[in-house]
Amino acid sequence: MRAMLSHSPGGPETLELADLPDPAPGPGQVCIKVAAAGVNFPDTLIIRDLYQVKPERPFAPGGEIAGTISAVGEGVSLEPGTRVVALTGFGGFAEAVIVDASRVLPIPDAMPFDEAACFVFTYGTSHHALKDRARLAAGETLLILGASGGVGAAAIELGKAAGARVIAAVSSAEKAAFCREIGADETIIYGREMDREGQKAFSNRVKELTDGEGADVVYDAVGGDYTEPALRATAWNGRFLVVGFPAGIPKLPMNLPLLKGCEIVGVFWGAHTRREPEKHAENMADLFRLHGEGKLRPRIHARYPIERAGDAIAALSERGVMGKVLVTMQS
Repeated sequence: MRAMLSHSPGGPETLELADLPDPAPGPGQVCIKVAAAGVNFPDTLIIRDLYQVKPERPFAPGGEIAGTISAVGEGVSLEPGTRVVALTGFGGFAEAVIVDASRVLPIPDAMPFDEAACFVFTYGTSHHALKDRARLAAGETLLILGASGGVGAAAIELGKAAGARVIAAVSSAEKAAFCREIGADETIIYGREMDREGQKAFSNRVKELTDGEGADVVYDAVGGDYTEPALRATAWNGRFLVVGFPAGIPKLPMNLPLLKGCEIVGVFWGAHTRREPEKHAENMADLFRLHGEGKLRPRIHARYPIERAGDAIAALSERGVMGKVLVTMQS
């Protein structure tokens, strides 16, 4: 089989395509013939040794896959031929991968592999964030930073499905148009660099769109200098969701949550899936149902063949992606 491997820490250009022996599953494991793999922000970090998980090299990045079970190990109830998604952590940029059966979910027959490969990570993160951590309710206002990316776009659809008013904050007019197309009620365009004047303008615009009250829930998938103005635009009793930091880890004046009576809530979806597997399974059932009802439809920005998996990671790193990027196993 072919796999795109990281042999030493570095950027996407350091990845190398290799031929490897076909893997065989052990007890409690399945072998999945990979059809497509989703590209996510952790993939940009793990190859540089900047992620909390540091696999032994060489390894293939790719933590989210869709495909067909080709073989099963002892003690596994899943059958070969079952269409599945799996959270691999890494190893997904390969034509076949071994996964613990506990991390595999069968997918509906009507769900295409390309949509399935970009479904679990983004929609799972955003559903956990909005449902479990923020308790988002119908009629509330949801502000999403980085709204055109994978998790942000998922949050738009899930926010609308929950009956919220959605304000999508993005860095370009093109991204704003994309967010309106997938359901955002309002959009805000912020600068790619955020100075003090830009921060004030951003906070003021959120308050203008919420009649001075601020957003009930803020979904921050950006961090950096964008976090403080978003926190300043959070409503009384609001919930501020800490999702990711592609713009850097922010330093906040902690008098702000006191003055606003708001919560700052961490969203660590990966740990949630391990620590609360029953809740995770319930959430995934919700998501498959909403997909079947046509309320969720993953937007695929681009597809790259496995030999261009490095280009797929680079595209995500450049912050121009709207929706999800995929690596496919077809040349």
